[in-house]
Amino acid sequence: MLCPLLLGLLLSALLFLYIRFPFLPQDCAFALRTLNLGRLLARFGSRTPCFTTLERFAEAARKHPDKLFIVFGDERYSYRDADRISNRLANALRDRSGQIVALFHGNAPMYVFTWLALAKLGCTVALLNTNIRSRSLVHCCECSGAKTLITAAELVPAVLEVLPSLRQQQVSVLMLSGEAETQGIINLTNQVSRASDEAPPISLRQHITMKSPALYIYTSGTTGLPKAAVVTHEKVWMMSFLQRLSGVCSSDIVYICLPLYHSAGFLAGLSGAIERGITVVLKSKFSASRFWDDCREHNVTVIQYIGEVMRYLCNTPERENDRQHSVRLALGNGIRAETWREFLRRFGDVHVCECYGATEGNIGFFNYTGKIGSIGRVSAIHKMLFPYAFLKFDPEKEEPVRGSDGLCVEAAPGETGLLVAKIHKLAPFEGYAKNSTQTEKKRLRDVFQKGDMYFNTGDLILADREGFLYFQDRIGDTFRWKGENVATTEVSEILVMLDFIEAANVYGVTVPGHEGRVGMAALQLTDGMEFDGSAAYEHMKNLLPAYARPRFIRIQEELRMTGTFKQVKVQLVQEGFDPNSTRDRLYIMEENQQTFVPLTEEIFSAIAAGRTRL
Repeated sequence: MLCPLLLGLLLSALLFLYIRFPFLPQDCAFALRTLNLGRLLARFGSRTPCFTTLERFAEAARKHPDKLFIVFGDERYSYRDADRISNRLANALRDRSGQIVALFHGNAPMYVFTWLALAKLGCTVALLNTNIRSRSLVHCCECSGAKTLITAAELVPAVLEVLPSLRQQQVSVLMLSGEAETQGIINLTNQVSRASDEAPPISLRQHITMKSPALYIYTSGTTGLPKAAVVTHEKVWMMSFLQRLSGVCSSDIVYICLPLYHSAGFLAGLSGAIERGITVVLKSKFSASRFWDDCREHNVTVIQYIGEVMRYLCNTPERENDRQHSVRLALGNGIRAETWREFLRRFGDVHVCECYGATEGNIGFFNYTGKIGSIGRVSAIHKMLFPYAFLKFDPEKEEPVRGSDGLCVEAAPGETGLLVAKIHKLAPFEGYAKNSTQTEKKRLRDVFQKGDMYFNTGDLILADREGFLYFQDRIGDTFRWKGENVATTEVSEILVMLDFIEAANVYGVTVPGHEGRVGMAALQLTDGMEFDGSAAYEHMKNLLPAYARPRFIRIQEELRMTGTFKQVKVQLVQEGFDPNSTRDRLYIMEENQQTFVPLTEEIFSAIAAGRTRL
């Protein structure tokens, strides 16, 4: 009699828990998987040298040498091919062992082979954005400490522009493709072809630990120049595990069209594929028109995205075969709820795994429940291991709200707050290479008690009463457009080079139907001069990548400043580019005419209604 009673009580308790905490089983399962990965990472770190993603690649090359590793257009490379080619590259670059090397190269198999080669030599690799030019290119080499720059033939013109400055920094430039010799640039093509394909000795990387820098990945800097985020081998592993956490298995085929100089493309994409030992279909760039045809042709099962990618796919004309594909999983970040729903409606039952994190950050979230619009969940175990909080934030002062005791105030449940994460042994913040000032700016001190220290993500997050998290906005002097972070200070400095611009205040504004924020600039003109739309367009085209160019211009008599001489952006952001919200003159970039034209109410209405796309 007692046993049925106990069984009934147990079932009732379980039913109560399920009703009260419906996501508890998923929370526990995810926490268990995370803890197992933590133990695995600890084992990797206990080896000498430590077991890095390079060792995982070598292991895959031994276990299944003939398995397809990279598909790139008509090119096919097995794991054995990649191993041998990277060995030849490593032997040709042997004199660079242990150095910091900058890689300035577009998406291509050679990018992957070069990184593998440098890893075999124990090098730290700085992944340069292929859009940077001029001063930014020189700066990226300087702040990483790289004394070697490896580039591709198509980027040689950009390198030649700054070659004298690179020489002053004693940076040697190597080219691993093309046949022509360029003065000042060493072409290693012949040397590589003659090199041995035997693996270089493991002693070259004997010194490497989990805490050693593996990569420098550049993020937008409020100083106006990119910052080199330090990515350790431990961080590479943690990002690589995203595919495993999302259920990717050895038989999957992943499609990578995001740039490999980004953490999304390189860490979550390429490194994750190596961790799983799977095939990568690599593209030089994203193409909405080719995306699904590529997926069908190569039987792709896993795709990567950022919010913009999903929106572009949803904006393509509907086709009868939209649901005829093998894709079962989409892994990425930045997708809006409405885009998410439209994607599922158009393309069928694809499991979307939305993640949250920053290249340099010490906190991340993973939407393992599939809740549309959410970046993850508040988990007691997660919060215990990696303490984080959401703080009340003052948008005018652009800083957390503090109480009378000088400590920060937590946001209430259901209230948007600034996400901060405690800096400690399990969640370190490595900072930025040779940039102590910017590193310190990301450290928030005296948060909940005197002397504590948290990483300031700069992101405003909403935690609802069910524990689901939703990204709301990004604060500070950056905005995100076309999947790229843009430093407003850098854009401002370039705009004021024009003689008719006295001062510039650059910020991002939302556009209906678009992810992120598009660039807009409030300008104070030089006395006695007028705004020249054609000159401004040409100037931006020459000096700024497309995603960083302000699409809207606002002419003001005088730029507003705070009492501490900081530019006021909040009201400008709120007013956006609506002609009805201001008497200031507004202009919009007209690419067909290669100029800026007056922004009329008709143009604004067409953009707001979605009839005109940016």
